[in-house]
Parts: sequence; C-alpha cells; structure tokens
Amino acid sequence: MQAPFKTVGLVGKYDTRGIEGSLCALGRFLLDRGHAVLLAAQTAEHLRMKDFPSRPLHQLAAESDVVVVLGGDGTMLSIARELAPHGAPLIGINHGRLGFLTDITVDVMFESVAEILSGQYVAEERILLNGQIRRGGRQVFEATAFNDVVLGKGGSGRLIDLEIAINSEFVYSQRADGLVVTSPTGTTAYALSAGGPIVHPTLEAVALVPICPHTLSARPIVVSSESRIELHLTYADDARVHFDGQQHFDLHSGDHVWITRAKHAVTLLHPHSYSYYDTLRQKLHWGRKL
Repeated sequence: MQAPFKTVGLVGKYDTRGIEGSLCALGRFLLDRGHAVLLAAQTAEHLRMKDFPSRPLHQLAAESDVVVVLGGDGTMLSIARELAPHGAPLIGINHGRLGFLTDITVDVMFESVAEILSGQYVAEERILLNGQIRRGGRQVFEATAFNDVVLGKGGSGRLIDLEIAINSEFVYSQRADGLVVTSPTGTTAYALSAGGPIVHPTLEAVALVPICPHTLSARPIVVSSESRIELHLTYADDARVHFDGQQHFDLHSGDHVWITRAKHAVTLLHPHSYSYYDTLRQKLHWGRKL
C-alpha cells in the first residue's frame, strides 16, 4: 500500500467530443471520495466549465498531488513536457485513438482512478530528451521531447546528409530521409514505423533509428541515456527538426543538433494490474489476425 493522494488536478483535451461530460463525471466522483479537485484553466476556459476551481497549468501541478490527463497520447505528450519540472505524477485516461500513454479507458476510469488514488498502482519513471540546435557556434533553439527528436527532410523531398557522433566520437555518416532519436517511450511511435527496436519504457537508453537510409548497412543502435548525441547536417536543400511532432525548427546545412537526456523525468501511474506487455499485445495486435 502506497500513500494516497488528496488533491487531484484535471486536464482535458478540450476539442474532443464528449470530454466535458467525462471531466464533470470524474470530478464529481473524486469530490464524493473526499478529494480536492482542480481544473486546468485552459480546459475550463475552452469548455466554459465552472464546476471546479481552476488554475494555470504550472500552478495546477504545484498544488496537486497527482494530475489526471483526459485525451489521447498527443495530449499526454504536451502536458508531460510542461509539467515534468514540477514533479507531479500523471494518470492518463484515453479519449484518443491509440492509448500507449493514456492507457485507462473511459468505461473503467472510475474504478481504475480510485484504485490508483487509494495507493494501489504501478509507477513508471520515464526519461525525456532535450534538443539544442546550434548554428555558427551558438544556440539558436532548444526544446524538450517525451517521445522523440526527428531530424528529417523538408518540403523538397530530397535526401539529407548527416554525420552522427556520440560524446564527440564519430560514429557514421548517412544519406537518408532523416533520423529518429527516441526515448524508450517513443520506441512504439515513429521509430517503430522506421524499423527501430521496442525498448522497455523504464530503461535508461536512447535509440537512433535511420529513416529510409540510402544504404542497406544502416541499422538502429541503442546507447546510454547519459550520452550526448551530436547530429551534424552536412548538406540539405531544406530540413527540419521535430520534437514529438508538436514543435519544429527549420535547419540549414552546417547546423548541429545536440540531444541529451533532459534534467527532469515524468512519472506515470497505472492501475495495479497494469502490464506493459499486455499493452503491446493489445495495441500492436500481437497474437491475432490484423
């Protein structure tokens, strides 16, 4: 039995049909259980909800013992990046399509959330990635990713040339559509489609996965999360770096992208019966016909 939680923050993807009803029902359920409930101000504003006290997102995280995110994996990615510095653990309820991160379904959210808040849960600490773009010897952009940092070709559709070094040691050159640098969490996202390995989300590792490399010898590699991955864009007509597919920055030939483990991690809470391998079987349709 682990310590229970008293104040619960709620965040919802406000452009999803039916999300207001789910938020209200969950909030009332939590109040009936004796919890204090806070609603993210942006969610309250867009849904015109006045049922619960609202707080700006960072204040919500500071005042809450746990934050429940209702939405899809994309919502969880953005909220996790924002709240990581505050240390509040997150619970994901799936109002989206896939649900690798938001693994609790709406139809069982009451019993699952009650189980977690009573202290019966599985906690997973997951690393984030920090990316810096350096141009002419100075930093011109910085962002954080929960899933992945993707350096890829732009609108011209032409291959780009990269040099990859780890801790300043040259590893290889590559001509390709791009490269995915992924946290363990992101290995079931874009990196999986590019032929990368599935890495258990609690491992302290980072995978480098080429995207359509112009050689048959290019293979994904997995390195320590303490490594500094240094990407040098040696040539590109146009190229862009993406962070979780939600932030991006246009690159020039000669730019460097440095990727390291972020200072803060994210803690996800799951029901006591949660199994990562069961999630893989369900989401990837293992063991049954597609």
